Amino acid sequence: MSQISFKISTKDKKTKARAGVIKTSHGEIETPIFVPVGTQATVKAVDPKQLRDLGAQVVLANTYHLHLRPGENIVKKFGGLAKFMSWNGPTMTDSGGFQVFSLGVGKEGGGVKFLRHGAEVDTKTFSLPAQNSKKLSLKFEDSNESSENFISPRANEFSSGRLNKITEEGVTFQSHIDGSKQYLSPETSIEIQEKIGADLIVSFDDLESPNYDYNKTKESLEMTNRWELRSKKAHKRKDQLLYGVTHGGQFKDLREESALFVDKNFDAIALGGAHLSKQNLYDVINWTTDIVAPEKPRHLLGIGEVDDLFEGIERGIDTFDCVIPTRIGRTGFFFISPPLGNIKNRFRTDIDKPNFAKDQKPLDPNCSCYTCQNFSRGYIHHLYRCRELLSYSLLSLHNVHFLVNLTKQIRQSILNDKFQKMKKDWLV
Repeated sequence: MSQISFKISTKDKKTKARAGVIKTSHGEIETPIFVPVGTQATVKAVDPKQLRDLGAQVVLANTYHLHLRPGENIVKKFGGLAKFMSWNGPTMTDSGGFQVFSLGVGKEGGGVKFLRHGAEVDTKTFSLPAQNSKKLSLKFEDSNESSENFISPRANEFSSGRLNKITEEGVTFQSHIDGSKQYLSPETSIEIQEKIGADLIVSFDDLESPNYDYNKTKESLEMTNRWELRSKKAHKRKDQLLYGVTHGGQFKDLREESALFVDKNFDAIALGGAHLSKQNLYDVINWTTDIVAPEKPRHLLGIGEVDDLFEGIERGIDTFDCVIPTRIGRTGFFFISPPLGNIKNRFRTDIDKPNFAKDQKPLDPNCSCYTCQNFSRGYIHHLYRCRELLSYSLLSLHNVHFLVNLTKQIRQSILNDKFQKMKKDWLV
């Protein structure tokens, strides 16, 4: 049994939305909350002090990337992830499963298209450098920024073939950095995560392709179940909460089977897999949260669009992670609240637009972040046009604050019994 605890403070009267607290040795996490992604022990263009100041409570890093650079043994010598990155708050790591997918199954048959963070993603492009292409970069919205790390001298040498081999024991694959042979199994993934030392960690899983038929999806799910039991057996640290991951593609019976399996064997539940549409995503959440124990924390992997946060929380999700705020920030986009932000424009607009050149207003008049309190759209437009690094930082900081603050407001609306009104105000 983990030493980390989760307690529900308040439940919405008409939905499955709830407000709670996850207690860890590095501090408390008030849920629901958005978790910024710090792939390589850094949230891109936002430093730890800024993260604390904007209200972030927990940061997610990537097992795959930290294993390759600098290596989990180095992170351990520094006292673990929180100390290594001078965050000194709660941290989370994923299992590396998504990166294995993007290097293997995601590249088969000309690429795999599926919904991730509310946008269609073509994993074939994971092997291509995202250099100086705003349009291309926006296609790279994976859960832990693998795509932009495919820029290496040897990238084209192995960009067209399958880069991994999956067996019952684990996955052998090539590093995206130098092509070196690498290996991940349930045991090694857990060993790496224990050395990295995050508070919340994830079992090793086999990410199914949305192109799989029912039988292939079931086969993948059965592999995941076996791998997750091995992950649980390998996990020894009591100061870490181990999440089991649900899969089953688009199929209701497989999703329910997976949810019951994870609920039986783990103290925390992460919803994984690829989703063919927003409706499919929402169905999957409902199928899962309808049948798992309510007292366990639930994390939705790789999702961070504004409407998806509302819909996920309404269906009982507690935490979310996604690279969206920093990724779109580096491509010139920023989040904006209603009435300027809406479902049609995905609550975002582009600072590169010519009409912003002389605009003295902040990015979002309703935002209290450092960027909006100190800088104008016109100034940030100028910086971005000149490709000044400060523009990436200011936009990313605003975007992270936007999602963190939004989920905090949603939490308060649940506590005040006003969640449904807030959702209606935003998603009209």
